[in-house]
Amino acid sequence: MPEQAEGTAGAPTREVRDFLRRRGEQIAQRWADEPLFRAVFTVSRDEAVEAGKAVVDALAQVADAARVEDPDAAGFTAVREQLARMGAARSRAGLSTAQVSSELAALRPPVENLLVADLPEDAAVEHVRSCVTTLNVLMGTLRVVVMQTALSEGQALIDRQRLQLLEVATPVIKLWDGIVAVPLIGTLDSARSQVVMETLLESIVEQQARYAILDITGVPTVDSLVAQHLMKTVAAARLMGAECIVSGIRPAIAQTMVHLGLDLGTVVTRASLADALGYVLHQLGVGIVTPGTNGSVAR
Repeated sequence: MPEQAEGTAGAPTREVRDFLRRRGEQIAQRWADEPLFRAVFTVSRDEAVEAGKAVVDALAQVADAARVEDPDAAGFTAVREQLARMGAARSRAGLSTAQVSSELAALRPPVENLLVADLPEDAAVEHVRSCVTTLNVLMGTLRVVVMQTALSEGQALIDRQRLQLLEVATPVIKLWDGIVAVPLIGTLDSARSQVVMETLLESIVEQQARYAILDITGVPTVDSLVAQHLMKTVAAARLMGAECIVSGIRPAIAQTMVHLGLDLGTVVTRASLADALGYVLHQLGVGIVTPGTNGSVAR
């Protein structure tokens, strides 16, 4: 009796699997006429038909494994791969996750109608209802897979844009041969401090810089973790063969560093970026002619 009950329960799933395999071409053709399907999975109609076949085949595999409620079922791997290939196109089309979710619901009725028409005319009402329910659950799981992928892509895009903004907000300027500077403006946090370190060290290598000026005049305040990051940046620059000068330290930042007990004995500091540049030029033996002083050289 238990085996018979299990077989009866699995009948709708098998029915849906067989239906998807029989009507895959027809389902794909109907989906290919849906603009949203093409926007999510592909571009042209011919490609949409092929993508539709791949999706239907994936659904059949999931039904065959009797995992219609599991978005992690192996059959959905092909769906995720197809979605990944179209990620950039969806971004260009400006499709939001909510739009994708709501519009994908339109893919279910054509398939449901085909399923009901495909079942034997003398099929019991309960059997028809069970098959339709199984199909609806399977299509709902497909929506979950698409949503998960869209959300993951959206988060990845946000992370990339955030990193790009951090890099843009952390420019490294070549002031002179062998001299680079990083003028920082705005709030520093741990993430941005890490970008500062990485960007500065890369520029030291690229420019073969002997001196690096870290100007924090435009930074209103820093917390203890960021202050430690700054000290680590100075130490890392020294290991790269460059002397790092910190300029523009505000009183509040100075107090933070003192309260933290950070060792500033080996760190060269100057009041302003101009003072730091003057110090570096003096170290390089470069004279500066000050206008209006009869050509005298200031150092």
